[in-house]
Formats: sequence, structure tokens, C-alpha cells
Amino acid sequence: MKISYLIDETSKWAGALGAFASIVLALLIVYDATMRYAFHEGSVALQELEWHLFDILFLLGLAYALKHDKHVRVDILYTRFSPRFKEVIRIATMVLFVIPLGLLIVWFSWDFTLQSFVQHEGSPDPGGLCCRYVIKSFVILSFALLILQAVSETIKAFHRLGELKEEGRR
Repeated sequence: MKISYLIDETSKWAGALGAFASIVLALLIVYDATMRYAFHEGSVALQELEWHLFDILFLLGLAYALKHDKHVRVDILYTRFSPRFKEVIRIATMVLFVIPLGLLIVWFSWDFTLQSFVQHEGSPDPGGLCCRYVIKSFVILSFALLILQAVSETIKAFHRLGELKEEGRR
């Protein structure tokens, strides 16, 4: 369970970084809107930074949402299941869906991101941000974190299944 704890802590820090990005994003949007509508001044770089911060917020929130069980699920059916069956479903969804999907996204994003690094990709717009490859690397990072969190959730589900089995013997 120690590995599960370490993974959970990593997801917690990723979620905290995403939360910080949301605060910066909100302040940036207020500043950008004020400058645009009050002073008729706009910035392509600021708008792109808003998109990048939103990407960071969303991507780092994936593992955090899974850790806190705030992901999409059909609760109308799930609530009727026994605790044991819920854990079996949790294990099956992590092993059959979340982990393979995460691996596919990491696999197919690797070349996409590497090419961006090699080309030192930046914004095609005048006045845009440089270093677009940094934000693209968050796709790989976030799905690697999601895979790790799915492993942690699987470990915890197996642990809870063992506890339920022990309770059934008593």
C-alpha cells in the first residue's frame, strides 16, 4: 500500500498545481478582459497563455479526479451493486479501460511531442507564445499520472476486496 500512498500524494500535488493554474487563469482572464474592453488593448500571447493554463488545469486534474472518485460513472446502476461487486467493477474498469487508454494516449502523443521539441515549435501567430512543446508534454505527463493513479486505485480496490472477504469469514 505504500506505493499507492506515494501515487496518491503525487496526484494530490498535480491537483494542487492545477488548482494554482486555475487561480492564475482567472486573474489573467480578468486582466485580459479589462485591457481589451476598457483600454482597447489585446495580446495574442495572453490569450494563448489562457489556453495553456486551461490545458494544464484540465490535464493535471485527470488523475486528481480519479483519486477523489469524481469521474464519470453511471451511478444509477453503481449504487445498487454490493460493496464486493463495486470493487470488482472498479478493478475491471481500471485494468480494461483506464490503463489501456492512458497507454495508448502516451504512446501516440510521444512522437507528436518529440517532434514539437525538435522543431522548437512556437505559436504560428504574430506575438504568440514560444515553446508550444512544453504544453504538449503535459499530455504525456498527465496521462502517465492517470495511469499511475489507476494502478493505485486498483491496489486499493484489491485491498478492500480482501477486507470484505475477511469480514465475510467472521
